[in-house]
Amino acid sequence: MGAKCDDLLDEIDAFYQGFGQPAALIGALRTAVLLVPVTAAGRVWRTVVDGVGWIGVFTSEREYATFMAARGEYGPAKYHAMLGSRIMDDVTVSFGDATGIVIDPCGDRPMSFPQEASSWAS
Repeated sequence: MGAKCDDLLDEIDAFYQGFGQPAALIGALRTAVLLVPVTAAGRVWRTVVDGVGWIGVFTSEREYATFMAARGEYGPAKYHAMLGSRIMDDVTVSFGDATGIVIDPCGDRPMSFPQEASSWAS
C-alpha cells in the first residue's frame, strides 16, 4: 500500500521486538492507508466479540485475501482504501458503541487497537 503502510508495519514490528513507542505507533496508524472490508450493501464490515465491535483492516490485498480464505470466503472481495485517521476518528464512532481496530488479523503480526479516545490522540 505504500510507504505510509510500511511505516505502520515497521512500528508494529518494533512492538513485537519489545521496543515500540505508543505515540509513534498511533501516528503511523493515523497516516497509513488501509484496506477496509465492506458488506454487499457498501457498509464497513465489523464483527462483535464479547460485546465489543472490531473492524478488521488490512495493510495489503494479500493480507485481506488470507483473512477471507480463513473465513472460507473466496472470490472478489469488496473494500475501501481509507486513511487510518478517518477509520479512527469517523468510522469506529459511527457504530455508536465500542468499536476497535484490528490490523491484519490473520497475519504474522496482528495488532489490535481498542477504542479509547485518549489513546488515539494525535
